[in-house]
Amino acid sequence: MSELALKAEKLDAADELAGVRAQFVLGDDVVYLDGNSLGALPVGVPGRVEDVVRRQWGELRIRSWDESGWWTAPERIGDRIASLVGAAAGQIVVGDSTSVNVFKAVVAAVRMTGGSGRDEIVVDATTFPTDGYIAESAARMTGCTVRPVAPAEVPDVLGDRTAAVLLNHVDYRTGRLHDLPALTAAVHAAGAVAVWDLCHSAGALPVGLDEHGVDLAVGCTYKYLNGGPGSPAYLYVRSDLQSRFDSPLPGWNSHAEPFGMRPAYEPAPGALRGRVGTPDILSMLALEAALDVWDADGVSVGAVRAKSLALTDFFLECVASYVPSGRVESVTPVAHAERGSQVALRCADAGDVMRRLIERGVVGDFRHPDVLRFGFTPLYVGFGDVERAARVLGELVR
Repeated sequence: MSELALKAEKLDAADELAGVRAQFVLGDDVVYLDGNSLGALPVGVPGRVEDVVRRQWGELRIRSWDESGWWTAPERIGDRIASLVGAAAGQIVVGDSTSVNVFKAVVAAVRMTGGSGRDEIVVDATTFPTDGYIAESAARMTGCTVRPVAPAEVPDVLGDRTAAVLLNHVDYRTGRLHDLPALTAAVHAAGAVAVWDLCHSAGALPVGLDEHGVDLAVGCTYKYLNGGPGSPAYLYVRSDLQSRFDSPLPGWNSHAEPFGMRPAYEPAPGALRGRVGTPDILSMLALEAALDVWDADGVSVGAVRAKSLALTDFFLECVASYVPSGRVESVTPVAHAERGSQVALRCADAGDVMRRLIERGVVGDFRHPDVLRFGFTPLYVGFGDVERAARVLGELVR
């Protein structure tokens, strides 16, 4: 056994989160490092979904809106997510897709600064494409222009014309963690509204939405929150801004009297005004069941972050040992303060290499044109997984 394999055994033996792995459906024959795209299935989800389908829907039918808590699910589950992103209760509502929530947030952010001559939306130039598409559409709708810049350059371009700033907490390609506290403060100093996309950070590291005064935030739930394919996203509206949140998608579910069926729209108080239409109950309650893994003893965002950094440090160490020099190049920052919970390696034949890795039981993903992307979900990834993944990568690229 190699020195690194022995080190992995010792690290796994000392891992306080090692027992959480049993709460997921995983096989020993596969190293799953793609939780930053789709989280693994928690063992408690199938039974909960069966109950929702067979009993709540099959037997109780429409009574379940009240008796099974369907109607209040968006806020109830939102409060559970709030505790994972550093927010007090009553500020997050679950529902719709990330794209839809980005649209709500960006348009509402511009409307909050309306009448002040602010007509520019600053957007993370490295963002996931959809965020850029949505920002462009929001700009056309509100009469604004879009200004794409790298996150590090945001403070230099802010000014009297800036209405809203849309940023990613973690870069989806490289795993770079951006400075949410400093960038939020810079946005506020310019009199603009900060909108953060938390898709690649929620459930993997501390966010501190309330602590850092974030205005609006959105995120998906099928990555590090393990909610399942297509599970609903969420929208955060800071409590003191909720009365000013003017959604571009008002619906009957966000009306102050949803069953009044009134022709004129009156928004509900609080985070409820982020709702639109009928909640997607099946996937929403699967997500609620998935969040149960966070209730286990010893599971905290702080512990998860500590293990995430240890896993990614160890992976980089193993890659340096097993992979021939110059064959791959890490594009993920070494500094802990700048690293999310993934490692991205630039490799000339990345697409072919990832295909062969998957054939060998190491599942990551490929991002065009030359990036191998490995996501580390501390709740179920161990140090032995990390050593094996790097060793197989080294064997394939020699």
